[in-house]
Amino acid sequence: MIPSLFVFAYLAIVIYIGVFAFRRKVGEHPAEDYFLANRSLGQFVFLLSLFGTNMTAFAILGSSGHAFANGVVTYGLMASSSALIVPLSLFLIGTRVWALGKRFGFITPVQLFRDRWECGHIGTVITIVQAALLVPYIIIGVMGGGTALFAISGGRIPFWIGGAVVAMVVMIYVFFGGMRGTAWVNTFQTTLFLIFGAIALTVIGVGMGGFGSAVNELLASPSTSSLLTREKVSPLFFFSYTFIPLSSINFPHMIIFCLTAERMRHFKKTVILYPICMLAIWLPAVFLGVAANRAVEVPAIRAKLEARQMLATQAATLSPDQRTELRAKSAGDDILLRLLDHYAPLWLAGLLGAGIMAAVMASDSQILALSTMFSEDIFAFYEGKERFGEKAQVVTGRIFVIALTIIAYTIALKFPQPIFDLAVQYAFSGYSALMPLLVAALFWKRSTKWGALASAIWAAASVIAIAVFQSVVTAPRVVWSVGGVEALARTPGGTAVFGLLPVVPMVIVSALLMIVVSLMTKKPGDATISRYFTR
Repeated sequence: MIPSLFVFAYLAIVIYIGVFAFRRKVGEHPAEDYFLANRSLGQFVFLLSLFGTNMTAFAILGSSGHAFANGVVTYGLMASSSALIVPLSLFLIGTRVWALGKRFGFITPVQLFRDRWECGHIGTVITIVQAALLVPYIIIGVMGGGTALFAISGGRIPFWIGGAVVAMVVMIYVFFGGMRGTAWVNTFQTTLFLIFGAIALTVIGVGMGGFGSAVNELLASPSTSSLLTREKVSPLFFFSYTFIPLSSINFPHMIIFCLTAERMRHFKKTVILYPICMLAIWLPAVFLGVAANRAVEVPAIRAKLEARQMLATQAATLSPDQRTELRAKSAGDDILLRLLDHYAPLWLAGLLGAGIMAAVMASDSQILALSTMFSEDIFAFYEGKERFGEKAQVVTGRIFVIALTIIAYTIALKFPQPIFDLAVQYAFSGYSALMPLLVAALFWKRSTKWGALASAIWAAASVIAIAVFQSVVTAPRVVWSVGGVEALARTPGGTAVFGLLPVVPMVIVSALLMIVVSLMTKKPGDATISRYFTR
């Protein structure tokens, strides 16, 4: 339990930061202070909090677990394309959102959509779609917390208690600190896991006898040599992942964070340093995940490798329930923690475990974003602010934080899935399909609210269809073929459409719907268009 005590000490620190932020309220508008920190974040806090909010359990536990099963290709799938697309989207879209928010007082993306397209209830539909698509991302944080504390404590803290502890801590400092507390905690957490990630890489490397020998052993074995190539992923599947980072700037918490910058120039260093931060996080996580295939002396890892081997050699003779059980046993979401537990001294494993927990808990900004959307796009829009006042709006937002945390925790316990697959199939794919909304609102004069509605409904319907399809059809199975080509297939990792991830047709169809429906419907008034497109 010694490493667990370090983690609990860390959790106490983050609670203190949130409460301290609560006491530092400034400004005359409680809502803007709670939800946007009065648009006053400085350069250092803006960079690290913006980056930290995008590096959740998906980036640490999910990437290492995916690399454990698929190899170094994991880095190419996500980190390489994200390091280019995310900074580019911050430069082209984030800066424009910041300028419009500063000029018109927007707090949420839907406020921008409502004003830009002169729509009311359609904005409510978009709010509901965005909220539903963000819930899987929040669930990832709860799952990551449960997984981390279970592994760090050597199984003494059950998954359900670990998830509850993390959910409670996040709820407390978001409840009290709002955006200021969330930004400060994210800055602290990002600094922590950037430092401890490098230490973990060094300590585990030394414990394994050097990464050079580990890699050579992997290359020498026919069963593991493919982990150091792109052999396990087809070119089309690899190409599909370039669509995933489109989701980043569309996440409400990312857009809301863009609105918190004190000055436009804060984006400059953020765009430059973001790829470097990506390298510092993803490279150690992916490399350690791959190297773990060599760590057969670790009992927990050896059991995972045996389950994977059994699944590969006996899949045809196993029942669907047996295959599901073996996939769960071979999953690598806790692989980093298993390596730390075996190779690091107890005190150091505790410190490094706290660093991993820092990344796992980055779901705070998603919870705050949904609270902000509910307060601004539902409560305030339907005259709740006018009737009950701005303080009541903040109280409503805080109550929503509690309710949302309970819902996410319950779903995480009922429907556990690998973190990497959960994020890619639902949260990332859905928000990538919403990209045409943001681009059209900012850069296309002819876009209309009906085009936006069509794209939003398509994104939601696509994610629901994928979820239903994967719950009904067992993997692996080809459902539909065209001319000998697999048009629709259920794979162990999810769904494939003509060898592509579903995100590709989702984005393409969403863009076409935005264009076609907008051209068929009436555009907003000239006065509205001139406000957005006249210098």
